[in-house]
Amino acid sequence: MPVQFKDYYETLGVSKTASQDEIRKAFRKLARQHHPDMAKEKDKKTAEAKFKEINEAYEVLSDPEKRKKYDTLGADWERGGGFQPPPNWRDFAQQGKGPGGVEFHFGGTGFSDFFEKFFGGKGGASKPFTGFGGGEMGMDEDEAAFGGFGRTGAVPRGQDVEADILVTLDEALHGSTRKISFRRSDSSKVETYNVRITPGVREGQRIRLAGQGGKGVRGGEAGDLYLRVKFAQHPEFRVEGGDLVHELELKPWQAVLGCEVTVPTLEGTVRLKIPPGTQNGQRFRLKQRGLPKSGKTRGDLYVMVEIELPKTITPEQRELWEKLASLG
Repeated sequence: MPVQFKDYYETLGVSKTASQDEIRKAFRKLARQHHPDMAKEKDKKTAEAKFKEINEAYEVLSDPEKRKKYDTLGADWERGGGFQPPPNWRDFAQQGKGPGGVEFHFGGTGFSDFFEKFFGGKGGASKPFTGFGGGEMGMDEDEAAFGGFGRTGAVPRGQDVEADILVTLDEALHGSTRKISFRRSDSSKVETYNVRITPGVREGQRIRLAGQGGKGVRGGEAGDLYLRVKFAQHPEFRVEGGDLVHELELKPWQAVLGCEVTVPTLEGTVRLKIPPGTQNGQRFRLKQRGLPKSGKTRGDLYVMVEIELPKTITPEQRELWEKLASLG
């Protein structure tokens, strides 16, 4: 089934020759503008939709391998009847399909059909799966839960299918319930499920919807559908396990003389005192401001200093810098 092509370069407002640094800066600028918690739009749903588009574009263009594959689509992607990928994408585009080439079309995961088709999860052969935390958790009739277990049997079971689900850091902190839907391309029925995002979920963790994968063979049980967690990129933080890192830009004189600054956290802003003589790359630790860990503990937030040096200076500034240099 044809899908709508996504121009990720246009979404981020960069050229196709943009460097990784230019792509990163463009993302951070747009993400700050459209992040649901920071957006100026009165309609938060509009901001949320735009933020997801920006994240999807950055997910592809910030990854050299994904960007390379994306660029092979060429400039003549726009054809009558919808987007059709070039022949060398045939094997790669089998992702998201179950037995017999049945495609799964998703809603509510935070990613477009285009992303799922070419960069998302994949159908795979049946194999044992060990649940996170060492076991399986209960599952309501219409609600997915974390975990899974290996299955064996003489009758072949259906193929497992994977897709990606975009999870915000706020969801990873507080948890949420997401309504996702999917439709198999060989059916007109749209199936809807409530998916629990538990506090402390990690990037790459999988949420299992038992029996919602490919159909079984010769009466065998159906495979499972796994939603693989991908964290939405945040304009202020990057994730390191259960910790968060915020890059703080300081002027040279702020680092030399010391200052007090406001830094963001997932729960608002806090004041941080920067001591005189702070070095580039130095980290300041804010305890228990990261993501949930085991039990009731949380990771930390690290504020990493980046000293911003001026690219150009005025004659008067040059004179002052030269005076500083002469003083040793």
